[in-house]
Amino acid sequence: MADQHIYIDEDVGKDETANGTQDVPYKTLLQAMIQHPGASYQTRKSETGTVEEGADPSSRLEWKAPTKSAMKKANNLYEAHKKKQAKAGDLALREKAEADKRQAVLEEAKKVILEEDKSLPAPVRIKLDETDPSKITLGTKDSPGTRIRVLGRVHHLRSQKDVTFVTLKDGYGLMQCVFTGKLTKTYAAMTLTLETSLEIRGQLMSLPAGAHAPLNRELHADFFSVIGAAVGDKDAITNKVTQDADNQTLLDNRHLVLRGENASQIMKVRAAVLRAFRKAYEETRTLEVTPPAFVQTSVEGGATLFSLNYYGQTAYLTQSSQLYLETCLPSMGDVFCISPSFRAEKSLTRRHLSEYTHIEGELDFITFEDLLVHIETVITRVIDITLDDPIIAGYIKALNPKFERPKTPFKRLRYSDAIEWLNEHNILNEDVEEGEQPRPHVFGDDIAEAAERKMTDILNVPILLTHFPHEIKSFYMPRDPEDNRVTESVDVLMPGVGEIVGGSMRIHDYEELMAAFKRHGIPTESYYWYTDQRRYGTSPHGGYGLGVERFLAWMCGRFTVRECCLYPRFMGRATP
Repeated sequence: MADQHIYIDEDVGKDETANGTQDVPYKTLLQAMIQHPGASYQTRKSETGTVEEGADPSSRLEWKAPTKSAMKKANNLYEAHKKKQAKAGDLALREKAEADKRQAVLEEAKKVILEEDKSLPAPVRIKLDETDPSKITLGTKDSPGTRIRVLGRVHHLRSQKDVTFVTLKDGYGLMQCVFTGKLTKTYAAMTLTLETSLEIRGQLMSLPAGAHAPLNRELHADFFSVIGAAVGDKDAITNKVTQDADNQTLLDNRHLVLRGENASQIMKVRAAVLRAFRKAYEETRTLEVTPPAFVQTSVEGGATLFSLNYYGQTAYLTQSSQLYLETCLPSMGDVFCISPSFRAEKSLTRRHLSEYTHIEGELDFITFEDLLVHIETVITRVIDITLDDPIIAGYIKALNPKFERPKTPFKRLRYSDAIEWLNEHNILNEDVEEGEQPRPHVFGDDIAEAAERKMTDILNVPILLTHFPHEIKSFYMPRDPEDNRVTESVDVLMPGVGEIVGGSMRIHDYEELMAAFKRHGIPTESYYWYTDQRRYGTSPHGGYGLGVERFLAWMCGRFTVRECCLYPRFMGRATP
């Protein structure tokens, strides 16, 4: 080997593909030593090497033996490499030995067959959150508890020498289950993975002193079976949806994210909030109706409509059910709906969705003040009903520790006063034409989301922002009788989110409404069923729309509304 020359060119050599010839040299002396220990090494710097004064520049191409200092450095690195390799080899041998031992234990575990003791009392099936003392009793070391049967998925898993603790979840609650003795020796127990679904039977016992578990109890299992094993290793759920995963990965795996505590708690709060809205409307004698999602007219404007071919005709997904709710007033009284609405806005802000749950209400024979009071009443009643449930209140506390019931009455703020407030606090209008600089707000500006949110967060209270200029509002909104520049309109703003409600009175005079259609350039023919409401016994009425996801983002302290719906839909995202 000593007569074999191995070549190293520090400029053009490549350690990854070298074979040590002059044509395919190594880049580093260390790599040459690793691959060819004990050889004779020749080095050069073919491009950056120094050339003695007056010598031929091609002399840098000459191969030379490494200097003593270069060899000493490379030898030190080589010895360190050998030690590292030896250590890695020892580790690999130990890991293989442990893997072989583990495999042998698992093979033995396959021979352990669990059989239920038929002499035990028949188990009572319960959900994991059930506590009815007439159905179940907790055992102690001196007296047995009720033998129960539960079904759920592994939420948490901890194994010790002779005992395995399994925290089970079923969507209703959590229960700590304890496996001991033969149960821990089975192949199923030794290969349990998170999210595996199980049936477990055993006695429900009180906790020993100093121990902690959900509802201060635990199930001492005497039998269990695997219903559906969850994948592990690299495909384990903890590898698919980690806390530091990027947003796109989390959205692609939303079906798995929903199994997490935060996501599932938000969905449970959402369900409670929807129940609370229905309860609040029931208390105010507001009737629920179900308007269509396919429409051929628009409410907010054509630019944000999703169009589709509807049996050869052009139709749209509804932006709002307002117009249909208005037609219900004469025969049904005050009405509301909880329905999806669709906005084709090319927006990726944290408070916009292309499909969202829209709670809309329409009230008959009211004034603008009546509308404001109603909106405030419904919101506060929904919060009270939701927080009256201690379990849901606990979820909200865990998700948003700073949340408090808002004080009433809400702050009233006219649009004109808001413009003055923004300027006094040097909050500029940044929603300007390209190339223009941000400027102070002026009357007539459509207050942009960023400025609105800054104002709301600084004031840090719910705000009823009212009386917007008619130029920036919809055609159906009537002018304020005391100020013809503005409309009887309102937005409800909440800290951390901004607008969650938009509402107004509706023009109820037929001629005035037809003039508004003309002023906005909207053909009236396809709206005949809407304008007819003004021809057949018109009445002063008004309504509003509330975005459920924004409401939840406020209550649960979420950064984006995307966390507040089951499967968010926004520009570029329609899966899973």
